[in-house]
Amino acid sequence: MYRIILYLVLIALAAAGAAWVADQGGDVALNWGGWRVQASVPVFALALGVTIAAGMLVWAILRALWRTPGRLRHRRRERRQARGRHAITQGLLAIGHGDSAAARRHAAVARRDAGHDPLALLLHAQSAQLDGDREGAQRAFRAMAEREDTRLLGLRGLFIEAQRADDPVGAVMIAEEALKLAPGSTWASHALLGFRCAQGDWNGALVILDNNLASGLIDKATFRRQRGVLLTARALDLEKVDRDKSRDSAMEAIKLAPTLVPAAVLASKYQTEAHQTRRSMRIVETAWLAQPHPDLADAYAHVKLGDSARQRLVRIETLAAKAPGHIEGALAIARAAIDAAEYGRAREALESFAAAPTQRVALLMAEIERVEHGDSGRARAWTLRAVRAQHDPVWTADGYVSDRWRPVSPVSGRLDAFQWQTPLAALPSDSSAAIEAFALEEEMLAPPRRVEAPKAPVAEGLVEDAMPPAAQDNSPAPAASGEPAAIEPEPVPVPPPPPAEPVAPAPLFRARQDIPKTARPGIPQVIPIVRAPDDPGIDDDPASEEFREQLSPAQSQAGGWRGFLSRWGS
Repeated sequence: MYRIILYLVLIALAAAGAAWVADQGGDVALNWGGWRVQASVPVFALALGVTIAAGMLVWAILRALWRTPGRLRHRRRERRQARGRHAITQGLLAIGHGDSAAARRHAAVARRDAGHDPLALLLHAQSAQLDGDREGAQRAFRAMAEREDTRLLGLRGLFIEAQRADDPVGAVMIAEEALKLAPGSTWASHALLGFRCAQGDWNGALVILDNNLASGLIDKATFRRQRGVLLTARALDLEKVDRDKSRDSAMEAIKLAPTLVPAAVLASKYQTEAHQTRRSMRIVETAWLAQPHPDLADAYAHVKLGDSARQRLVRIETLAAKAPGHIEGALAIARAAIDAAEYGRAREALESFAAAPTQRVALLMAEIERVEHGDSGRARAWTLRAVRAQHDPVWTADGYVSDRWRPVSPVSGRLDAFQWQTPLAALPSDSSAAIEAFALEEEMLAPPRRVEAPKAPVAEGLVEDAMPPAAQDNSPAPAASGEPAAIEPEPVPVPPPPPAEPVAPAPLFRARQDIPKTARPGIPQVIPIVRAPDDPGIDDDPASEEFREQLSPAQSQAGGWRGFLSRWGS
């Protein structure tokens, strides 16, 4: 609307100006050399307008001719860039769905038509990585690292290639360069922190952690926790080298991370040595409320050096009451009660967990049976139940199981990754495994029975070899490989053998390979774990010697029933 009004106004002004010029009188004369031109004012104004219009037209034509080569070059460059961008797009898509041939073809087009585009360099590097051409990828990343706008991206690519080439020194140098260029680079900080921790350079790791806080990569709470972890690791390393510095690191760590179990145990130990009993107990109690742990219970039991076993039992009962119903409290009470010869109290503590015991519960019950009553049969039964029992919590990080706490995961390099938890494993929760365990116990505790020789050959599926003479007495023989004894088949009425030839007794056990797979309870496959730190052990038990005789020579040489249990778990 406004444009129409403006257009009409301009037309009116032009018409008014033309009418005014037409109304003017007089002549205009132009003398140039021997030329003389004379015209009226309206004619002169018209001629002047035509001349100006013609000049403008000629200037436009000349200008267009002058700029034509440049425009042609610009259009050609735009078309080439468009082809390069299209090749980059298609190449990145080809890399996304794994088409190395198409990615290589589009990378060549992009390098020819858009060689200075950062995305073209990235496409070239990624297509080389997809083809397995490490040298080509490194050349592309070096070219990116030399440019100001893609330097950090090029360093990141060179870092990945150094990792793939198993060059940790080169990778660390690249990460250090990237961290100088961009202090807030997450991958460079993570790589350097993991490298410092792997080398045991805790001071360097603390410096990187301070840089992470200053760069805003972590918040204050995470910083305090991770600094406590690093200080605990340094204190553990210096425990036998520089105890003063180790003590200072442990006390600072427990202030930053009061629930960190290793820090609490070490700080409690140093406070105990300094005869600061109340402070030592308070440190352990704080960590126990967050995560009950056997190391905390052991440290709490020995906060007063020289106490008797009964005094330690009373102290452990006080600690366990702070987390009622927790299995670690029951195990700590049972361990202290066994040391104090309070076997009834130990049984009472483990009673609620005996129906579905863990390995440590079963081993403690075996020790109670052996020490209290000298009942090697029940002790052996509990020991065998420990083989199929549920696993106890261990230090686990990213699927890796360790026998001790570590500050960094060896799998991912993540700081403060280890957690006290049950490892991922197939536990014997099915009814068949439970029935087998109880049947095994009943079979071992059953009264002895006399075995009579059959009057006919044994049925198919039994062990071919006869029992040795030592096994033909009235004492029951333990089941091989944890299997319950098989029931003897009914004798077939056939003529007796000649008296001169003795008849071998019927075998008591079925060969495991002859039992159908559908009738065997499955043995769970578990990941390797280590023995519980407070495994009581049965080193001097006669039942252990008898159980060791049932193992293979390799298992017996590897440590008796302890080696057998550890290998069964692995």
